[in-house]
Amino acid sequence: MATDKLKSRGAQINTPNPFLKHQLVAEHIEGLDEPLISDEKTEVFIEHPKTVVNKMTSPDIGMFNTINPYQGCEHGCAYCYARNAHTYYGFSAGLDFERKIIVKPNAAEILRRHFENKNYKPEPITLSGNTDCYQPMERKYKITRSLLEVFLEYKNPVGIITKNSLILRDLDLLTELAKLNLVNVMISITSLKEELRLMLEPRTAAYKNRLRAIEELSKNNIPAGVMNAPIIPGLNSDEIPEIIKRAATAGAVAAGYTIVRLNGEIKNIFNDWLHKNVPDAADKIWNHIKECHGGQVNDSRFGIRMRGEGKIAESIRQLFHIAKKKYMEGRKMPEQDCTLFKRPVRKGKQLEMF
Repeated sequence: MATDKLKSRGAQINTPNPFLKHQLVAEHIEGLDEPLISDEKTEVFIEHPKTVVNKMTSPDIGMFNTINPYQGCEHGCAYCYARNAHTYYGFSAGLDFERKIIVKPNAAEILRRHFENKNYKPEPITLSGNTDCYQPMERKYKITRSLLEVFLEYKNPVGIITKNSLILRDLDLLTELAKLNLVNVMISITSLKEELRLMLEPRTAAYKNRLRAIEELSKNNIPAGVMNAPIIPGLNSDEIPEIIKRAATAGAVAAGYTIVRLNGEIKNIFNDWLHKNVPDAADKIWNHIKECHGGQVNDSRFGIRMRGEGKIAESIRQLFHIAKKKYMEGRKMPEQDCTLFKRPVRKGKQLEMF
């Protein structure tokens, strides 16, 4: 294992941004007096978007709409597919993604406006489809909590995907939403090995805390499942049965999985991560990933891109479904209720009636 790694960072490099004409690079590091890239503190950039609800059109994603309170993610997961989106803001998909975070403090206000639109028809909205809505930045800004307050106010269904136990802070709101069948939660667990988790997802909650989150949510009658993702063949694929078992014991009612795919600059970021963190197994893991995607490390075909194909992908699929049947048979995530949506009547609105 390399000794010159940046601590608490998943990516170790800043990959080029295809939208920038000029970039700072270190082609001859032997001529530098100090490292060009350092483990800088996280920077915050405030954004005031006009809309926050994103319409999902991909046919292989079961989400209708998504909201991302934050762009970029301090969790720093080396494999994260959302990294490429950071280039649209003029940043790198590498280190910039996890240390230059864009915050949307007015997200709840915009969501309320979205619900007040007379043409709006209630449907589930997921937090988050891109970056984690409970990443460390949420402790300070509480944007996700403010969004949940709006969902409860209008009684609109909401789904949550996270790998942070910070979600337990909002048990009060989640419990009220659950009473009306307006919420479900998927907790992402990639590995039960803390050493691997710290290298792969350096600023995420420990796996024990994620299992505790599933348990606490379940105790409060909040439907919770486990997302075993991403599965990286040769690195964490052997953990599938135990992750499903532990999640089921904690009360999970559903399970899902995806196979890692390294689109865009994530290919270079993850390849660098492999050789710095697991050098002896790097080439083997890389070839396993390629075998799952027709000789490439990425596949953009709908219906195949997240499941892969070939012998390794098929063995992963079988292992997952056998484990799910063994430990979760008869369990399922309840459907959310879209019939309760109602716009609150305020004093201003009452006056408009006369």
